[in-house]
Amino acid sequence: MDIRETILRLAKEKDIISTDDILKALKGRFSRAYVLRFVKKLLDDGELFKSGSTRSAKYALSSKKHKMANVFEKRYRCEGLKEHEVLEKIEKKMFFLREAPEHIQSIFAYAFTEMLNNAIDHSKSENLVVSVEKTGKLIRFQVNDFGIGVFKNVMKKRKLNSPLEAIQDLLKGKTTTMPRAHSGEGIFFTSKVADVFVLDSYGAELRIDNLIDDVFVGELKPSKKGTLVIFEINLEHEGHLDDVFRQYYTDPDDIAFDKTEIRIELYTRGSIYVSRSQAKRVLSGLEKFKTIILDFDNVPTVGQAFVDEIFRVFQLKNPEITIIPENMNEVVRFMVERVERG
Repeated sequence: MDIRETILRLAKEKDIISTDDILKALKGRFSRAYVLRFVKKLLDDGELFKSGSTRSAKYALSSKKHKMANVFEKRYRCEGLKEHEVLEKIEKKMFFLREAPEHIQSIFAYAFTEMLNNAIDHSKSENLVVSVEKTGKLIRFQVNDFGIGVFKNVMKKRKLNSPLEAIQDLLKGKTTTMPRAHSGEGIFFTSKVADVFVLDSYGAELRIDNLIDDVFVGELKPSKKGTLVIFEINLEHEGHLDDVFRQYYTDPDDIAFDKTEIRIELYTRGSIYVSRSQAKRVLSGLEKFKTIILDFDNVPTVGQAFVDEIFRVFQLKNPEITIIPENMNEVVRFMVERVERG
C-alpha cells in the first residue's frame, strides 16, 4: 500500500484530515510514528498544509488550505459589500479570533473594517480578495484590490508629484480623497496599532514596523496593480486601541484626533534642507492639528530656510499650534534654537 498516495487521496476526498483519519484509511497496518514521517515529507514538499499541533493537528492539500480553520480567503464584489458583515462571517469561521485576548479582538476588528472600507469606497475596483490567517502567534490579514491604487488616488486628488509625497501625506493623518464621507484617520491609526503594516501599490511600498519603530519606503517589482494591504499583529501584543488613540489627543478629556507626528527623514530624499518648498511639503495640511511632533531622528542637518519656514513663518501664522521637535542632533538643535531666538 502506497502511504503517500493514500494520504493525498484522503486529503482530496475529505478536504481536512487528521492523523487518525490516515491511520484508519491504512487499516492500522502502520504505526503513528511511521505514518507521520510521510506526513512530514509532504509538508516539507509543500503538498500538505498543517493547522494545529501534536494530536490535534489537521491537514489539507496546499491548494485547499483556505478550508482550514486557521486560513480564510475569499473574493468579493465591491458593489454593495459591507465590511462589518464580512468581519462577522470571518469571526464565525476563525475560532482563533474568538479566542484571542479582548484587546487583540478590538484592534483586529478596527483595523480590518477600516482597511476593507477603504478598498470598498476608494479603490474603484470591481472585486477584491480578503485573506486572514494565523501562523503560530501571529495573526495576519490582507485586503487586495485591483483598482486605482492608494498612492495614485491621493496624488490625483491632492495634486502631488510622486508616490513618496502621497505616503508623506498619508502618514500625517486626516488625508482622505472623500472628505464628506471619511475623516482620513483609518490608514493613520491602523498603521499605529499594527505590529507590521504594509501598503503595496503600483510599484511603491510603505512598510511600517512598529516592533523596531521604523518606516520603510521603497520600490517593488513586479508592480502590483491596485492596492495590497497587509496587517500583522502578535497575540502577545500588549497595546490597547484606546492607548493609541489617546497618544494623538492633545487634551485627554477632549476625544479629538488633533495631534500628529512627522518623520522628517521621509522628506530628506537626496537633499539637505535648503528650500522653503521642502518645508511647505512637511507643513501641508498640518493646520488641522493642535500639536505637531517633528521627529528629526536620522536627520544629520537642516537648512536655515527650511527651519525658518516651520518655526517662524508657520508658527506666526498658527500661534495656537504647538510644534515639538524631537530626536535632534547638535547641528539640528542649533539651527532650530537660532530661529526660535529670532
